[in-house]
Amino acid sequence: MLRELQLRLPLPQADSPEARLSAAARNLRVPKRRIRGLRLIKESIDARQRTIYKQMSCLVAVDEPLPAPPSLPAPPTAPAQQAPRVIIVGCGPAGLFAALRCLELGARPVLLERGKDVSARRFDLRPINCEGHVPENSNYCFGEGGAGAFSDGKLYTRATKRGNVAEVYRYFVAHGANPAILTEAHPHIGSDKLPRIIQSMRATIIAAGGEVHFCTRVSGLLRSADGTRLLGVRSADGREWLADAVILATGHSARDVYRMLAQEGLLLERKTFAAGVRIEHPQELLDAALYHLPLGSSRPINLPAARYALSTTIRERGVHSFCMCPGGFIVPAATENDEVVVNGMSLSRRNSPLANSGFVVTVTPQDTDNFAREHGALSGIAWQKQLEQATARAGGGRLRAPAQRVPDFLARRESATLRACNYRPGVKPFNLWELLPTDLCTRMAEALRLFERKIPGFTSEEALLIGTETRTSSPVHIPRDAATLQHPQLIGLFPCAEGAGFAGGIVSAALDGRLCAEAAVAHLNR
Repeated sequence: MLRELQLRLPLPQADSPEARLSAAARNLRVPKRRIRGLRLIKESIDARQRTIYKQMSCLVAVDEPLPAPPSLPAPPTAPAQQAPRVIIVGCGPAGLFAALRCLELGARPVLLERGKDVSARRFDLRPINCEGHVPENSNYCFGEGGAGAFSDGKLYTRATKRGNVAEVYRYFVAHGANPAILTEAHPHIGSDKLPRIIQSMRATIIAAGGEVHFCTRVSGLLRSADGTRLLGVRSADGREWLADAVILATGHSARDVYRMLAQEGLLLERKTFAAGVRIEHPQELLDAALYHLPLGSSRPINLPAARYALSTTIRERGVHSFCMCPGGFIVPAATENDEVVVNGMSLSRRNSPLANSGFVVTVTPQDTDNFAREHGALSGIAWQKQLEQATARAGGGRLRAPAQRVPDFLARRESATLRACNYRPGVKPFNLWELLPTDLCTRMAEALRLFERKIPGFTSEEALLIGTETRTSSPVHIPRDAATLQHPQLIGLFPCAEGAGFAGGIVSAALDGRLCAEAAVAHLNR
């Protein structure tokens, strides 16, 4: 008999195999000797009460052997010499997983990435952090691995209807990720570990006959004489790349790609996104509040850095935390030198003394109407850009960011001093009410007071707001047919993942990349 059980045990007892076995036997009302095996499927921390529990989903075998766990994906074999080619624009999670799926289905992927490989890309982060200069094609957003490569590597997703989430995790493990991500409820890899995994994926793709071309920015489309069929793409250096299927997986910050599509006369649509700031706290403050510890005491070694997810609705607009990084860092995520954008990241150990999260408010297409006459469907991008440029001016240049203590924000006054912040280009006191739209600020202020009730100290003097977080998701939706996943006006173009408005995070982008690869290969086979 095989049974899936929910077990709940206090820490540290929950980490004992013997305690788990005893709990399973009690739950099933059988002697322990009849249990032939127990496998952890998923686990999470429940810290809602003073006694901290671990909630576990386990597969238990009674009177029969435990079956083998699902195997890790095997490397794909090289497709036939005459196999059709699929061009994939963008080498983030959507592009990488699309390429792997193409190989599994017998097609030959050709990945075109505007930035550098993930190793070379690391060296371009130094001038961003230390000199305030952004290499515009190789930065925290652009390059192999996409924006996710240097923003924590969080794998948690609610996008379970897109495909098999566990299969995505197994691909990461097959390429070097810690197997613990298979059972953690909120898995993450860490920005220090993820680059090596990305390199391993690239090696798999090349070994199986795929191609990966860096420093290759796509600047145009090649179309049939009647304009209805895609024949390939043109890169900025003048080269032409021919294929009957192109997966567009460029991420939400490739604004030149949206402009290119608009110039091509292709339908684009405005969509809702979110904007706001990063909020940073001492990690020990969050540990104390969420784990019911005395402030200043050490967190038990068997507990991870405390994390939170907060949301509310204020006057029909969502206000929520976003991309929370326990024990993390705030990083400059601008893609041009006249703007300031902030994001979060953390390493695998999550051992920074500070934690940060996006703290954002819903922005609707109607909020960007002032830009619609000039920019049309790209009005949301124009709205973002204006705020990012104003943020750069408020920070005083060299990617410094405007910042404000939370009590001062609630009082609508500039902070006299700021505590130490781990945003490396530096911060400058600034009244964020003079930067952000007033309706965003009023909702943020109301939400802060509500969140203080959930996490004591959330609005303390130690809480810092850093501006601005604008790249939460794409403000543009690239439509596609629900059945074929192709753009309704251009046969062979497959808009994909975050950049097209169909995903939000590493795993959902990976799943959408796989779906688009399946649709592209089906199109080629027809």
